[in-house]
Amino acid sequence: MDARKRRIDDIEHEIITACERSGRKRSDVTIVAVTKQVSAERAKEVIADGIFHLGENRSEGLLAKQHQIKDHVIWHFIGNVQSRKVKDFINQIDYLHSLDRIGLAKEIQKRADQTLDCFVQVNVSGEESKSGLSPEEVGPFLDELAAYDKVRVVGLMTMAPFTEDTELIRQVFRSLRELRDEMAAKQLDYAPCQLLSMGMSNDYTIAIEEGATHVRIGTALVGTESEG
Repeated sequence: MDARKRRIDDIEHEIITACERSGRKRSDVTIVAVTKQVSAERAKEVIADGIFHLGENRSEGLLAKQHQIKDHVIWHFIGNVQSRKVKDFINQIDYLHSLDRIGLAKEIQKRADQTLDCFVQVNVSGEESKSGLSPEEVGPFLDELAAYDKVRVVGLMTMAPFTEDTELIRQVFRSLRELRDEMAAKQLDYAPCQLLSMGMSNDYTIAIEEGATHVRIGTALVGTESEG
């Protein structure tokens, strides 16, 4: 078994186990393969292994891969977005994981050909190094988004602190799930807010246990260009 296949099998096993521990179905969880640091050829290998959700964090990398990949892929933009760059890629993606300001919603409204599914980015941990709204800002933000019919908020996204303190990581993910439940209870047509994008290579099993529907896995899944 090659290294790539072993990585995928290991991750699949971990996901299934985490779902079992938390009483969830495997089908509740979508793997987004973060291919931002590998080539289009490596991304094609991931697709060949049956993973069709790919995540990029720069418009240039996204467009370059799309030029080379002709398979049916669901594209996720997972990075911070400069408003001036929205026009370059907004009609080339299926999901945006980093909606965090009205200025960005305005630009999507102006540039998008159709309604875009978005995750609102929330800085649950309060770290200055992380982007996103504070939890208290999310409700008012959703209310403001009523004016933008090209934006549909399908869920919330966060990143946990990079730490070995698993209880702190768990609390961040749990807090986002509780906030998601609160926002979903609003029953807004333009913001159903059913999904949770949280968990990366180092903490995705905890995220799944706390309700993640989309886990963004990079190196642990796709490896590096120097390995098989």
